[in-house]
Amino acid sequence: MTNHLFNGLLETGLAAPERRFAVLTNGESFTYGDLDTMSARMANVLVASGVEPGDRVAVQVEKSVQALVLYVATVRAGAAFLPLNTGYTPSEIAYFLTDAAPRVFVCDPGLQDTLSEIADKAGAAVLTLGRSGKDGTLAEQARNAAATFAPVPRGADDLAAILYTSGTTGRSKGAMLSHENLLSNARVLKDTWAFTPDDVLLHCLPIFHTHGLFVATNTALVSGAALIFLPKFDLDEIFVQMPRATSMMGVPTFYTRMLTDARLTRELAGHMRLFTSGSAPLLADTHVAFEKRTGQRILERYGMTETNMNTSNPYEGERRAGTVGFPLKGTEVRIVGKETGQLLPDGEIGVIEVKGPNVFSGYWKMPEKTAAEFREDGFFITGDLGVVDPDGYLTIVGRDKDLVISGGYNVYPKEIEAFVDEFPGVVESAVIGVPHPDFGEGVVAIVVAERPIEESALLASLQGHLAKYKQPKRVMFVDELPRNTMGKVQKNLLRDAYSGLFS
Repeated sequence: MTNHLFNGLLETGLAAPERRFAVLTNGESFTYGDLDTMSARMANVLVASGVEPGDRVAVQVEKSVQALVLYVATVRAGAAFLPLNTGYTPSEIAYFLTDAAPRVFVCDPGLQDTLSEIADKAGAAVLTLGRSGKDGTLAEQARNAAATFAPVPRGADDLAAILYTSGTTGRSKGAMLSHENLLSNARVLKDTWAFTPDDVLLHCLPIFHTHGLFVATNTALVSGAALIFLPKFDLDEIFVQMPRATSMMGVPTFYTRMLTDARLTRELAGHMRLFTSGSAPLLADTHVAFEKRTGQRILERYGMTETNMNTSNPYEGERRAGTVGFPLKGTEVRIVGKETGQLLPDGEIGVIEVKGPNVFSGYWKMPEKTAAEFREDGFFITGDLGVVDPDGYLTIVGRDKDLVISGGYNVYPKEIEAFVDEFPGVVESAVIGVPHPDFGEGVVAIVVAERPIEESALLASLQGHLAKYKQPKRVMFVDELPRNTMGKVQKNLLRDAYSGLFS
């Protein structure tokens, strides 16, 4: 029996160990042979620290190649990888460690004193790994550890990772992802996006999130491709490194920021074969502007923590702005009525449900929550609202929890946002519902503008496009919208901020 995920991800790379795996901005590079050796050393350290098959390894460290190697080493050792956002506070870390009960917790050396007591209470041994990836107790012990390690046998259904949801509302839930969940999705994305060993991926995403860790990294690994590994998104470095890359994965804010810089030209990006975007909706205007500037059309796709990637616009064929394309091979996607659970015809808005080898097995230690999120036929209820057009393209309308019910009518924020965003001077918008004494919820548009805009003028512009019940009752202007690390607008914070607007 092999280690399903480790052997599957590295089959191509280790067949040519001299091939580049990662390149840093300072010119330092690592081969797939280096990845093999480094992950073996770290796996030996984890086992020496008490890690056994099925144990969790929790990690809160800055992005580095060594931090990525730690993910590979954890899988190799038969444990489950638990990445934690570097922005989490000690109290948040305490919750995750208590809930997941990891055998080992890896943190930054500078936070060891603060977090050691929390880890001790959770029963986790503490190792440290610094920003450079070369300092800390894990790095030190790895340098002295054996350079070989036989991958611990693990099957397709064994636990490979736990990713906690953002926790913007209620208790954070740990999504349990199996070896096959991750490997099958990586293989499908490799084929869907035509990745080969000749590709060089410009990697500027964080690796504590599914986008940077699983979508970007796993797709590159299973392809035997190379990574240009940036610690973070940095415009200057993006433009320096792009001539050496063939593809880039990003979130919408990456592309909007690139468009503000005159260095983004057709000449600079012309050799790139693929730009993808996800984690948050990409405005149609951004699609158009990016294609006009570079000659490249961004490919948008749809996924979530619990399911990995579900759909993608085609690599070959029409990439429709505002849509997330078609179901990936092996994944079923359907639209159902929220109340009835019955299949809806194309053109009607409903709840998106998915089924396939990419879909997680459930939430860690939450059997009741897991049962509530799955249909009897195995479909996962995403909580996203969507609609399929006559050609089969899926459009995400919003989150079920973001649905506004005003005067008994359903209002879908994305529909209104599309019209608001077209108004001259509007940069972006977010539509929310807040308590209203007459209508239950009142529709409110939160707007970022590049110049002063009269509220009355914006509202007047919507009258010919939207039914009365859909039209915002107020427009509030802000300097910026609150976002999480991956660029998603945090509408829950906006709802809280304006909850008393009509009281």
